[in-house]
Amino acid sequence: MEMLQICITFITLFMQVSGGGDWCYSSQKPSCGPDHWKDINHNCGGDHQSPINIEKAKAKKDNHLGNITFIGYDHASSAEWKFMNDGHSVLMSLAGNISISGAGLPNTYQAVQFHFHWGSPTNNGSEHTLDGKQFPIELHIVHMNAKYSSITEAKKDPQGLAVLGILITVGEADNPSYSPLVSAMKNVSLEGDYVLLTPTFPLQSLLPAQDKLSSYYRYQGSLTTPDCSEAVIWTVFEHPVTISKTQHQILTNTSHFSANGETPVKIKDNFRPPQPLKGRQILASKDATVNFSSILCASILNLCMISLTAKIFLN
Repeated sequence: MEMLQICITFITLFMQVSGGGDWCYSSQKPSCGPDHWKDINHNCGGDHQSPINIEKAKAKKDNHLGNITFIGYDHASSAEWKFMNDGHSVLMSLAGNISISGAGLPNTYQAVQFHFHWGSPTNNGSEHTLDGKQFPIELHIVHMNAKYSSITEAKKDPQGLAVLGILITVGEADNPSYSPLVSAMKNVSLEGDYVLLTPTFPLQSLLPAQDKLSSYYRYQGSLTTPDCSEAVIWTVFEHPVTISKTQHQILTNTSHFSANGETPVKIKDNFRPPQPLKGRQILASKDATVNFSSILCASILNLCMISLTAKIFLN
């Protein structure tokens, strides 16, 4: 009975976050890919959609965006986590007292789940891009505003959800922090496959190094899958995490899309392309990089214009 309740809770949670509906990625079936999502749910055609391309030259430095307060991230949770293939990606349903706050967030946000977006063993597939650069994989850790008791409620509020975006690149050495996930991939090959993790691992181990966590970009956006609710405060870390080629191969070439009665197809290119910014402001944390050369050029140009104007009036 307890196992049945866990399954029911997870399925309900997934449907709340994903929005359900008959959607897919173009690599699976072009007719229901990202270009058609706005026809499935009007939210997906909104003005505050995610992901985006983060142009450092256009990011506004905000020195109030400092260190994020992580609660429960530094130790393995005693609660049971569920790692599952949901037909679109692999997803970890989280449990335990794990939350983030501070750094410009309006409240405490409880960790709900994390999942991945990728390209293929040979192509990049992050959702967010930095100055047009796409990374091999992107990890999303989804948090819900603590004042709400359900994702359904939270999605009605522009500040209802807070998602951490972690970009992942590929190197030579294995990343031991990602080994539990890589090992679990063999258990989640097909949609509906799952494995329960006990003990778990510190969620912090999936993040960039401690001294890199204060470098990030912040903007107001949406879920990156239908129903594309515009209810997300996004924090995208500037510095990527590195995993090995072997780990990358396993993460991106093991699980399968929803089969729907057909031969299962490997999940690949399960990312939404960057969406138009449409006037939104991207904020850079106090330690994040902005393109100072562009700012300097603009400042010099402004000074020249002021000087030229002054000379005209004086003459």
